[in-house]
Amino acid sequence: MDVTLSIPDDIAGELMAGGGDLRRRVLENFALEELRAGRITEVQLRKMLGMERLELDGFLKAHGIYADITLADIERDVADLKAALGPSR
Repeated sequence: MDVTLSIPDDIAGELMAGGGDLRRRVLENFALEELRAGRITEVQLRKMLGMERLELDGFLKAHGIYADITLADIERDVADLKAALGPSR
């Protein structure tokens, strides 16, 4: 889907002077807000932005979005690792 956005020329000029591709910045910011609001998933975000998984991880970290990992998740990972390594570890 294509979406058209009208921005007054003087403001658009200032925004474009900020550097980078304004269309891309608008898309990225819109997509990030939709992710934060829970309206899209990370998989959908990656598809919208055309990024690979590792690239998306870096993009999210650069925008202060980190994986929602709980203490229970970490404890489960540690238990799984200990089980995989065998006894006395």
